[in-house]
Amino acid sequence: MQKIGIVGATGYTGLVLISTLLTHAEAKITLITSNTYKGKKISGVFPLLKGVFEETLEPTDEDHKGKCDVYFLCLPHGSSMEMARRLYDGRAVIVDLSADFRFEDAALYEKAYIPHAVKELIPKAVYGLPELYRDRIKGAKLIGNPGCYPTSAILAAYPLVKNGLIAGDIFVDSKSGVSGAGRETKLGSMFCEVSEGFRAYNVGVHRHEPEIQKEVNKFAPMKVTFVPHLLPMNRGILTTVYSRLKEHAATKDILALYRKTYAGEPFVRIVDEGAYPDTRFTRFSNYCDIGLKVFEDGRIVIISAIDNLVKGASGQAVQNMNIALGIDETAGLKSVPQYP
Repeated sequence: MQKIGIVGATGYTGLVLISTLLTHAEAKITLITSNTYKGKKISGVFPLLKGVFEETLEPTDEDHKGKCDVYFLCLPHGSSMEMARRLYDGRAVIVDLSADFRFEDAALYEKAYIPHAVKELIPKAVYGLPELYRDRIKGAKLIGNPGCYPTSAILAAYPLVKNGLIAGDIFVDSKSGVSGAGRETKLGSMFCEVSEGFRAYNVGVHRHEPEIQKEVNKFAPMKVTFVPHLLPMNRGILTTVYSRLKEHAATKDILALYRKTYAGEPFVRIVDEGAYPDTRFTRFSNYCDIGLKVFEDGRIVIISAIDNLVKGASGQAVQNMNIALGIDETAGLKSVPQYP
């Protein structure tokens, strides 16, 4: 039984981790932390856990090194890297849900975020997108869990980029539910600011663009343009990737390539020709659904749907833990999407 610590357990990602790990046969949550709610039962923060899980929150800033086999860091950028330095011992697995260890190049991270104060751990970190880096994740002790938008965009574009089939640049248009902004009070996330509206934000400056870009550049030097939008719903991401093929191909042939690329992947589902993903059918699950269409003139549109809090965050974090520990990759993640 693996002893699990959730550092920063009172945000949305912390709650989804708790809900997921409570169904995991080989994991036991033995540590949950929060500076804001320290000393309070987690069921007092999230009443849905009443009678299910009622552990007391310990202070985040205490020394928790050596207490757990796995630590999930659900902390802001900057705070997470410092916590990783405090907890890292080469034995426990650390899965960081912030961006602090998503970049192999510290300069790229610093351009998008803040100065990196724990550069010595960057070479030890693995980018935790299982469908691309499963072999590297196995046995890893520090995993940078991908961002939600990058997960949806990279999985959508990967088969084409990997096989050198794209001509020109890639345009990524993503729509997310409001939970992607986190649980803290923010003006742009308030009900009256979101309800009955639909808007783009951080155009050209969103921090997830360089994360998508650096993964694409591992295969080809093409430019990624990323535009995120905020939808008036709680959760889910629908991403549409636009580009052009180097050579003409039929939709069925490209779908066959996607099925071959993701054959055996437990959480990637390729939809049938003429059908397209819908966030309703990935909600509360770790699935990524992908569909596409090729036009006569070579244009191609790829569409993916994920739950931003599961495959886009906490579910993928558990998937990474499973792989790192060498246990069933789907453990704790077998839930069917909830509909309606």
